Amino acid sequence: MIEHLLEPQTAPFVVALAVMLLIALMEGVGMLFGIALSGIVDSLLPDFDVPDVDVDIPDMDIDANVQLHAPDLDAPSVPGAGPFTQFLGWLCFGRVPALVLLVAFLTAFGLSGLIIQSIVSAITTFYLPAIIAVVPAFAAALPATRYIGLGLSKIMPKEESEAVSRKGFVGKIAVITKGTARQGLPAEAKLQDHFGHTHYVLVEPDIDDEAFAQGSEVLLVRQTGSRFRVIANTHAVLSRKDAASDG
Repeated sequence: MIEHLLEPQTAPFVVALAVMLLIALMEGVGMLFGIALSGIVDSLLPDFDVPDVDVDIPDMDIDANVQLHAPDLDAPSVPGAGPFTQFLGWLCFGRVPALVLLVAFLTAFGLSGLIIQSIVSAITTFYLPAIIAVVPAFAAALPATRYIGLGLSKIMPKEESEAVSRKGFVGKIAVITKGTARQGLPAEAKLQDHFGHTHYVLVEPDIDDEAFAQGSEVLLVRQTGSRFRVIANTHAVLSRKDAASDG
């Protein structure tokens, strides 16, 4: 197997696996320092319609992210969603952090390519040109990434599938669970909706020079894209009211 890794025809797949390992290492080091690399990456990405678009139905405010939680849904059926948005939904974008999906894709692509080249080499004693081998490897990696995403979405902390709009999170009390929230450097926080279900969101201070460490209790005051701006919760009565409404 080692000899396959040294061939130029397998270079794209070896590089993919090396990048995957580097990302995993950076995420692990980040966790030691309380920095959620996956959360930072998600906050830097454009705010696509797949996770956060609201679908207008009479007497109901349903978050389009609800549709992505259906276990046997092949692609989100969001009115006005383009092919690219539906493709992202098919890949479980919004249900699983983007960095996790990237790691899954790189792993599937690298392993698929190495397996393909190994089989071809065993049969014909030569390798496919790299530019040709990447095509079937890419085709195999996409569905593999989707199914990895589906599996991870069932075990990773995520928003539950009740009909809840993220807009309704404003005014809720949340607790920082990972990282330290600073301006431009969001941290992960959890809150509960009125169904009692837990949601994980990215938050950063609404006031310059403020910072909220892990375990801090904050009040969501507004939403900006995929993040929420927060201030310190200095009134215990708000916590009691929020807990009472969640219960």
